Amino acid sequence: MGIFRRKVPIHLIRIDPANIASKDWVILLEAGTILGPSPEKLRVARSTVEKKIIKKYDLLLRAEHFLVVDGYDPRIHTVYFCPQLYKYDAEKKLVPLQGEEIGNLIAHSLEGGVKQRRPWYEPSEKLPDGPIISAAMQEQFDTVVVEMPSARNVSGSKGAHS
Repeated sequence: MGIFRRKVPIHLIRIDPANIASKDWVILLEAGTILGPSPEKLRVARSTVEKKIIKKYDLLLRAEHFLVVDGYDPRIHTVYFCPQLYKYDAEKKLVPLQGEEIGNLIAHSLEGGVKQRRPWYEPSEKLPDGPIISAAMQEQFDTVVVEMPSARNVSGSKGAHS
């Protein structure tokens, strides 16, 4: 059956149809690109609520939906969808987090599952069999509690990958 399978370009990411109409943040995380001593294994490469979705049909005319992410490379990138998150400010009012902050929270929660790979690869190497991040995430939550990184760690690590 493999001879009838069409190749999908690398910058197209197959997504579930439930994610098409959602207003969730699209967070593109990058691993294996920070050199030198850094406490972070992941960085937020891109975060946006704007999505470009295309629909392709297989040989049996079944629709498949793809997210278009320019510059996506499965050797170093992974994509997550996340709803709008909020935090309390000093006046106990809810304020929305921006994409970079949401991406940092996701990256912080996934750092333990990052596979160690060298930051370069041979041109002839095939794409990886599995994702760069192997940590399993829960798909459904009633409540999510994420520990915020301390202000000292965040401010000290920004210069490491900027």
